[in-house]
Amino acid sequence: MPLSLSVALRPAVVFTLMVCTLLLAGCSREAVYDAMIAHERKAAGLLDASMEVDQHTVAYLHNQYPVDGPDMVLLHGFAANKENWLGMAGELTDHYNVYAIDLPGHGASDKDLNRDYTIGAQTGYVKAILDALELDRVHMVGNSMGGAITAQFAATYPDRVLTATLLDPAGVMVYDSELVERVEAGDNPLIVERPGDFEKLVDFAMERKPFVPWPIYSVMEDHALANRAINHRIFSQIENSGYDPAFRERLASIRAPVLIIWGREDRVIDYRNADIFETRIPHARKVILDDVGHVPMIEVPERTAALVQGFIQDQAGN
Repeated sequence: MPLSLSVALRPAVVFTLMVCTLLLAGCSREAVYDAMIAHERKAAGLLDASMEVDQHTVAYLHNQYPVDGPDMVLLHGFAANKENWLGMAGELTDHYNVYAIDLPGHGASDKDLNRDYTIGAQTGYVKAILDALELDRVHMVGNSMGGAITAQFAATYPDRVLTATLLDPAGVMVYDSELVERVEAGDNPLIVERPGDFEKLVDFAMERKPFVPWPIYSVMEDHALANRAINHRIFSQIENSGYDPAFRERLASIRAPVLIIWGREDRVIDYRNADIFETRIPHARKVILDDVGHVPMIEVPERTAALVQGFIQDQAGN
């Protein structure tokens, strides 16, 4: 599902100095934000790009310098964007040609209120995007909603996936979470409705919060507030996907090796659902991370990248 947090900024001292310099130069909050994101993107070895797919704009990040290695596709969660992967991607671009995609309705991609955002429909959109990028067989990594899409993609298009990594994936809700209780009570912490909600979202979704300079949070909140309508639309279409028995049955069709990584402190989707994925998927391995919440690639990016790389290398050796 989430996160609206665009990037785990690093290192703290460098960014603080950059922020102060830009503010003293009279730059707006938005200009400071853009400069920070551009800096993180460059540090990760990625370039910003966009293309038209089926008459819809799709934004994505890709390696600044292509490498002689396999392709890797990263799919973010609900109400999130491609920049969620920057900290982790910086550990990967020396070895893989990384593509971090803004899924339809998110980030800088088109936000069509009339579009279908069910997991099945989004799986089809991802195939069309990979076709447009001329990506054949890829390592795919997905978080939350992106994890559910990754699992369904691997089951539907088995010849396109070398390995799949699911980070706190949606799609299975055998064990309910605090999110379910909150939504049933009429309070959805994943959708920013009013000023002040963004920091509450970060507190809810993450156990280990990264350092983020002051102006960045305020701009992120502005973006989240502007996306309220599309976020409500998407959430309404995926809200009950975790209770779909057909999705669980589909997991048995996955042929690719699968790594499941889950934060034990996940309040969005209970980590015990990892057992269901591991049991249903034929070639699955599970890792539970202590003191980590819903977004391992932001909370512990280096460790998450190391787990992904180690898993891929293990499969190459088999």
